[in-house]
Amino acid sequence: MRLFAALFPPDPVRDRIGAATAPLRARRPGLTWAQPHKWHLTLLFLGEVPDPAVAAVREGLAAEAARHRPLRLGLRGTGSFPADPGRARVLWADVTGDTAALHALADGLRSAVRAAGVPVEDRAYTPHLTLARSTSTTDLTALHEDLAGFATAEWTADRVELVHSRLGAPRYATVATWHLT
Repeated sequence: MRLFAALFPPDPVRDRIGAATAPLRARRPGLTWAQPHKWHLTLLFLGEVPDPAVAAVREGLAAEAARHRPLRLGLRGTGSFPADPGRARVLWADVTGDTAALHALADGLRSAVRAAGVPVEDRAYTPHLTLARSTSTTDLTALHEDLAGFATAEWTADRVELVHSRLGAPRYATVATWHLT
């Protein structure tokens, strides 16, 4: 089962993202723009998890989520992967607010999954919300400039969702939800 743990922004934040990106979608049809109901902040990408390990992963994530308080988060400005917007593949919105606590949550979830015996990537966590992707490197500089003043209101992220992602035309299904207390 292909899994990731994430925080999903509330509808008013999704509406703001949609309003900011709608005029850009028409100008850059070659990009694959994320669908509003799929906008999320990935905390941890687990990849393919063998069915026998899913229960242990869920148990570990539940225990770790219970150790963290709700987070005040917002979005402001953009970034890209790779970092050079002139040769990028992913355009994303930058996360603001309780980012130290967000990093602690992501690190704790990573440790919990490893303790359950499931290997995960060991790369630095970069909090972001993906807006658009390209199958090849492209120049996203103009989009960064267009979104330079982009910001959302802060919201309270109060639950972690474990999501099953199916490849192809990505489809998401929430497997479990844990409230931050």
